[in-house]
Amino acid sequence: MADAPAPKMIFVNLPVTDLPAAIAFYEAVGAVRNNDFADDSAQMISFSETIHAMLLTHERFAGFTPRKIPNAHETAQVLLCLSETSRDAVDATVDRALAAGGTEPNPKQDHGFMYGRNFADLDGHIWEVMWMDVAAAMGANQGETADA
Repeated sequence: MADAPAPKMIFVNLPVTDLPAAIAFYEAVGAVRNNDFADDSAQMISFSETIHAMLLTHERFAGFTPRKIPNAHETAQVLLCLSETSRDAVDATVDRALAAGGTEPNPKQDHGFMYGRNFADLDGHIWEVMWMDVAAAMGANQGETADA
């Protein structure tokens, strides 16, 4: 096992207007700070061992790209998605985000085998939070294929 490759990880870089407020928001949602990667312009937060976000002040974010930072309250460049273990866990995550000052910009989606809600953080970045019964989803897909 010592030679096994490390799992792939994702690091989402998000520009934020108020770093301390963004940190407090994401901690309220359930993310955990990693202070090994933090200073007065950046904070790494982790949702799991493989899913991380770097909260970056606009000045720090601008150091990585010459492109203009869009106002995420007005435009969308990406929709981020986190999986949860149940419908109740989806609701709990979104409810924590709303209690911390986030908004729910889109209606929930309930397809029986898949359930999702969403929240926008303080800077307008949209996170989809979803649960899926994979076995039921696969069965639904096989039924569609058979009818096609």
